[in-house]
Amino acid sequence: MKAKIIVNKNFRISEIDKRLYGSFIEHLGRAIYGGVYEPKHPTADDMGFRGDVIEQVKTLNVPVVRYPGGNFVSGYNWEDGTGDKSKRPRRMELAWKTVETNQVGIDEFQEWARRADSEVMMAVNLGTRGADEARNCLEYCNAVTDTYYANLRRKNGFEEPFGIKIWCLGNEMDGPWQMGHKTAEEYGRLACETAKMMKTIDPSIELVACGSSYPEMATFIDWELTVLDHTYKYIDYISLHSYYGNKDNDTPSYLARSMVMDSFIKTVASVCDVVKAKKKSKKTVNLSFDEWNVWFHSNGAKIEKWQIAPPQLEDIYNFEDLLVVGCLLSTLQNNADRVKIACLAQLVNAIAPIMTENGGRVWRQTIFYPFYYASNFGRGIAMKPLVECESYSVKDIDEVPYVECSAVYDKEKKTVTLFVVNRSLEDDIELDFVLENFGNARLSKWVELYSDDLKAVNTADTESVTPNERDISAPTVLKKHSWNMLIYNVEE
Repeated sequence: MKAKIIVNKNFRISEIDKRLYGSFIEHLGRAIYGGVYEPKHPTADDMGFRGDVIEQVKTLNVPVVRYPGGNFVSGYNWEDGTGDKSKRPRRMELAWKTVETNQVGIDEFQEWARRADSEVMMAVNLGTRGADEARNCLEYCNAVTDTYYANLRRKNGFEEPFGIKIWCLGNEMDGPWQMGHKTAEEYGRLACETAKMMKTIDPSIELVACGSSYPEMATFIDWELTVLDHTYKYIDYISLHSYYGNKDNDTPSYLARSMVMDSFIKTVASVCDVVKAKKKSKKTVNLSFDEWNVWFHSNGAKIEKWQIAPPQLEDIYNFEDLLVVGCLLSTLQNNADRVKIACLAQLVNAIAPIMTENGGRVWRQTIFYPFYYASNFGRGIAMKPLVECESYSVKDIDEVPYVECSAVYDKEKKTVTLFVVNRSLEDDIELDFVLENFGNARLSKWVELYSDDLKAVNTADTESVTPNERDISAPTVLKKHSWNMLIYNVEE
């Protein structure tokens, strides 16, 4: 099989916002306790953070981490995670039916983010609480005034404000599973009033309104239209959430899920623009795809209620999951004109690229690698690739190209980086890559992720899936069901 990809220097999508490579840590399972925080671990630092986990997060180069949820935030009292740790209450946590010790809260997490070379994307509780608690939380985190909550932060040992710039106005408020679930009208009004109060306190912040929990929701689009009608003037982004899986073991269809993501993004962007036109606004509301990943391996797992940090949603990812994540990353890059923030959900232990043993080792799941390469080599200008290749069909998509790709131009480094997946389960693909208007181009690096076994997994003991450096002098042939990164040096 043959394929041709053309990248013309004049056909650009957008500068990629570095926050496209964000992630998410919720008070869920072992994401916090046993994940980022384990005071008795051999690598623990002075605040109890696992140093081995911090190093893995730094390797991924994650610029922003959404916190503290997720479903968790809709029943969360942010004050519980501040001040003297010996006086913090234990709470029944209803979202995941565990006991929350509150030994980690915003006091600790903002410091963890600094140590991990990241920033916090903070969510406020608009489920069981409301605008007053949200503006108090913002004052605590960001205000420099001589006022109650700013002074409470100082009393708790933090003279300087945390300076959190991105704030989520609740989480999945359209979902009946959500504590404090609301109609679009109820949420839109609350989000609008909360946004006005928060931007009065700190006009520099960016706000994310809740979009639909996933595109199959019965209220999808109507929800966005109503919420945006209320909030358009005051918010900066609307959220998208979606997870993908292969519960039917239909790999060709599974590998096409990035096309479903692409349609979801374009639909929500169009809805935003409809409201923009209706309101005759000059402002463009962009998208925050702040929950995305593969999630299905752990579905249906039962756990005893009211434990502290039990293992929950600990999906073990295989090689075909890696291919899907690679395709999803290319889709986000190809929509960089509208998707400015995206969060791989989640970061440690719960549906995550990084796994830990309590008291023991840290290890990398298969999906760690496409995210690592996209985050570290996918900074710059997203280009519009023209792809010529054969396609196949699945039950819900008529034409699925065998080649999924994205291209990123780094003007300073003078490189064009191509991320490309061969979806074919049978055939290698001979690739003809053409760079137009870039001058001379030379392939300088070729990284391949490949396994004969689509179900191959990594564990703490065995890394079955690792990157392979290909010979750049060899013909550019993409192996069947493989992920590839090719870096070209260009002369301008």
